[in-house]
Amino acid sequence: MAETKLYGHKLTPSLSSLPSLTALRRHVAPFPSLVSFNTPKPPRLRVLSMAIKRSPKRLKYSAPRFTKEDGLLYVEADELGSDTWKLEPVIELLKQGAVGVIPTDTVYAIVCDLKSNSAIERLRRIKNIEPSKPLSILCHSLRDIDIYTTGFPRGDGQGHADIFRAVKHCLPGPYTFILTASKELPKQCVRYGTTTAKYASRKNVGIRMPDDAICQAILEKMDAPLISTSVRSPKENEWMIDPVVIADIYGPEGLDFVVNGGIRVADPSTVVDMTGSSPKVIRQGKGPKLHWMVAEDDDESAFPVEDLIPSAP
Repeated sequence: MAETKLYGHKLTPSLSSLPSLTALRRHVAPFPSLVSFNTPKPPRLRVLSMAIKRSPKRLKYSAPRFTKEDGLLYVEADELGSDTWKLEPVIELLKQGAVGVIPTDTVYAIVCDLKSNSAIERLRRIKNIEPSKPLSILCHSLRDIDIYTTGFPRGDGQGHADIFRAVKHCLPGPYTFILTASKELPKQCVRYGTTTAKYASRKNVGIRMPDDAICQAILEKMDAPLISTSVRSPKENEWMIDPVVIADIYGPEGLDFVVNGGIRVADPSTVVDMTGSSPKVIRQGKGPKLHWMVAEDDDESAFPVEDLIPSAP
């Protein structure tokens, strides 16, 4: 009697040896609708759906492309930049309008793409930044600074120092320079929630060029600088330097990703106001005060650093 092969197995035509009709359908039924298995959805997909539903601030994707834990992409990267290939998913998310946390050469920063208006609004909501507060930007090169600001003061041969030449020696580095914004900068970064002359005339922005391998690897692949604000504890108002804690606190608020570059030191950047007659240090941080900078004069009417750039990283 002839033998029959089914998926590589030899079967005899006896009734006792033939597989049941149900078993055959499980293997070869061309129409899945004919058989109902009532198989539950994978737990990971169910958790992701729940995370998106309870976090309306988080970016929603039609089809998740990356593995996430509770809706949050968490990447551990070498702080020296030996495994920057791990950052590719982060870069793709940023270009899609994501908001997340990355390390800088000082403290961690919440960032988003400068060209995404919706991402900028989400960043403000997540960090609870008032519309009246300007935002700072992370730049990859001096060219970015020239595009989105009016640039650093340059010498004119009439006694005015060439500050641009001096600045080049401390960038990249732990400094935030306040410059006049150009028209290329989105209005969400320089707008103010009041019409009083005191604020209406000040359209400045804090710029940073961090000396950090992870941060620079991300900025290099972006088409524009990143909007940024430092990560502080919402209750204690202290710097948050542990990325695991940051993910726990701000993840439920709608973050899309966190890049773990190790625990940092709670030492923010030195803020230098470049919009006056002389470069003025208005917050002393990690970067040392250089000889061409002046200390802030308490007797002179000046804006608090919080009014210029909110918790600059």
